Amino acid sequence: MGIANMTNKLDVLLQKPYVRHQLSVAELVEKVLQRNEGRLTHTGAVAVTTGKYTGRSPKDKYIVEEPSTKQTIDWGAVNQPMSPETFDKLYDKVLDYLMKKDELFVFKGFAGADPKYRLPIQVVNEFAWHNLFVHQLFIRPSAEELAAHEPQFTVICAPNFKADPNVDGTRSEAFIIISFERRTVLIGGTEYAGEMKKSIFSVMNYLLPEQGILPMHCSANVGQEGDVALFFGLSGTGKTTLSTDPNRRLIGDDEHGWSSRGIFNIEGGCYAKCIHLSREKEPQIFDAIGFGAVLENVILDDATRVPNYDDGTLTENTRAAYPLQAIQNIIDPSVAGHPSTIVFLTADAFGVLPPISKLTREQAMYHFLSGYTSKLAGTERGVTEPEATFSTCFGAPFLPRPAVEYAEMLGQKIAEHNVRVFLVNTGWTGGPYGVGSRMKLAYTRAMVQAAVEGELDNVETVQDPIFGLAIPAHVPGVPDDVLKPQNTWADKQAYEQKAKELAQKFRANFQKFAHIDPSIEKLGGPLV
Repeated sequence: MGIANMTNKLDVLLQKPYVRHQLSVAELVEKVLQRNEGRLTHTGAVAVTTGKYTGRSPKDKYIVEEPSTKQTIDWGAVNQPMSPETFDKLYDKVLDYLMKKDELFVFKGFAGADPKYRLPIQVVNEFAWHNLFVHQLFIRPSAEELAAHEPQFTVICAPNFKADPNVDGTRSEAFIIISFERRTVLIGGTEYAGEMKKSIFSVMNYLLPEQGILPMHCSANVGQEGDVALFFGLSGTGKTTLSTDPNRRLIGDDEHGWSSRGIFNIEGGCYAKCIHLSREKEPQIFDAIGFGAVLENVILDDATRVPNYDDGTLTENTRAAYPLQAIQNIIDPSVAGHPSTIVFLTADAFGVLPPISKLTREQAMYHFLSGYTSKLAGTERGVTEPEATFSTCFGAPFLPRPAVEYAEMLGQKIAEHNVRVFLVNTGWTGGPYGVGSRMKLAYTRAMVQAAVEGELDNVETVQDPIFGLAIPAHVPGVPDDVLKPQNTWADKQAYEQKAKELAQKFRANFQKFAHIDPSIEKLGGPLV
């Protein structure tokens, strides 16, 4: 079809009289209700359901294999190739489908809070609630910025368009396709709004390293003195809980870039899990779900429209989307200086990793590449014992480039800015899941606070005999015997066996990084 023809066809579509451009939150809420796309909760949030797709569809995600990306993408199960011809045909069909709609919605905004590095984007939506979602999740332009806005990437989202795998070259009816040469993300067949958010994150993960910027799947906050802390961790490790601190202002909860100028949030909003959400446990998130927020797959009381956050009938992956400004304790705009502390969070269900340890640069790169946590028995069908889970750079599904590129950038920045790095285990102590107990949140908070405030910089450490990690001998507010995991186990032999099992899983996983400096594994990995 050609890039010029694609652009012309999109331009024709966007000039149609039924296309609603840059509607306000109030206008979009009205549209959602008029079109019966969702219901209003008692706080004015919009509650919607997403049908059969209640989470991301990683097996339906593709990148177009083009001359500029052929040698730079880490092709494989995560980054599946699609030919330009296949993409062009599907793009044409989706636009023909959208031409026949009675109403479409367009949002223009930015990804990236630093004006020097932000990406101007536009999102074309079939659903009004999807447009409300992107309005809340991306960075909203001022009137002046909107007047000068020239999109450099376009997301086209048509959930009710179902692909035909036999004709369209997809695996199923759903598809999420990124074309870097055509500067387009094409989404169809799924109503799950997180695909739009994460596809732009994938785009930024490809584009930012070309500018010397490290894209990161992490939360970030800043202290009273301007000191910045980053929190990396997979789902269930406590990333949101631990980065939400009344004494520190939130920069962002999920996606950031690290440039020569410092840290910036890639987003303008939050997309928080809300299963079992309560004001007592997470007051900032609970109170942020007001007018214009979007609740995905949360069950409402039919009479009162009060959400039941404990009801996982539709999915455990219930979500709330709201702008950063709905949280009181934030930094706005969401940019800050270079981090002084990095915290890697893991929930080790084997109960063998120390609750906190100091990492060398090589250990930091090793554990960043490993991205370890564990699945718990009962969380998925067939999982009866804890399972080790490794997600490269704590964000494997969103990394178009080889993982080593991101790890080497991290190592350079740690060295350049003399960043302290810690591995914090929010998982089990005194034995594995089912025998031991979850690390007390009060202890974890005390450890993180000590790490971030520099109280562990010069503390005495002891080396973990199996993982080689430097364990602080003392942490304010934490009993000394909790700090060494073997001390908390009644059966010391069982501890050693379980620790060696996990160490072997780390080693086996690391074999996939063939092109990394061998010293990273030698100096950063387990000792046995």
